[in-house]
Amino acid sequence: MLLDISNLLNAINSGIHTFKFKDIADILFLTFLLYAVFRLLRETRAGQLIKGIGVLAVVYAISSFADLRAMKFISENALKAGTVAILVLFQPEIRRMLDRFGQTTSRISQMTFGSRDEVTRQWENAIPVLGETAKMLSDSSTGALIVLERSTKLGEQILNGTMLNATPSKELFGNLFYNKAPLHDGAIIMRDGLILAAGCKLPLPQKHDTIDKSLGTRHRAAIGMSEVSDAVVIVVSEETGRISVAQNGVLSREFTQESLEKLLYKILIQPSKESLRAKALNRFQLLGGKNRQNASAEQPEKEE
Repeated sequence: MLLDISNLLNAINSGIHTFKFKDIADILFLTFLLYAVFRLLRETRAGQLIKGIGVLAVVYAISSFADLRAMKFISENALKAGTVAILVLFQPEIRRMLDRFGQTTSRISQMTFGSRDEVTRQWENAIPVLGETAKMLSDSSTGALIVLERSTKLGEQILNGTMLNATPSKELFGNLFYNKAPLHDGAIIMRDGLILAAGCKLPLPQKHDTIDKSLGTRHRAAIGMSEVSDAVVIVVSEETGRISVAQNGVLSREFTQESLEKLLYKILIQPSKESLRAKALNRFQLLGGKNRQNASAEQPEKEE
């Protein structure tokens, strides 16, 4: 017994002396990764599957310790086959996690290289139109679904709609969402401040059980689209005329024209403006450094 304790203390002492900074970074990264996976799987059907796999792992551990050969054989093979089953059953969650990772990478790229001036100007022109359109449709209780594409491209949804590639206007939105128009049931998708397609079909949400039962098909489609992309989705209720916005799988309600325009400016314009300002500042600093170098080069040397 004393020998075991001594060996344990020696092992702990050896581990402390060989512990390096990279080991701390490794542990912190792993902790962050596990936390991110937990947040992704929480409140989804994957959470229940994780519990089942945990129970299976406990059964395997107990059967190994107690030398229950039959249970060990069954649980061990079930865990091996479960690797493939997890990839199949968790496919929507895995896809969403990879989409989120791609969104983060895209945002970093935008912060580094800046965004196009023309696209920023087009969104600046489109946001007031979207605010006026939302108010007009809200006042007339006309149902509407408008998807504002960002870094995640929505080619799959665009292909099942009708291509327009038109400059947005209140009148055009009104015609497209008129309840007797052929494209009024689908969604409008905007890219770079322009109306790209109309009559598009959107995916339904993955988290069916956690969504308010009173929400209709438009609101559910908005949530589903925001779950699998970084798009901002504007919804106008046909029953109540309320304006809502879905982003990152969350639906926010009770928007006015002013609050909607303010939110869209914050999401679509402000990051681009900050990126452009940072880029201009870097250029100014580089030019200032070059000017100082040229000035020092042109200055005559002092005679001793």
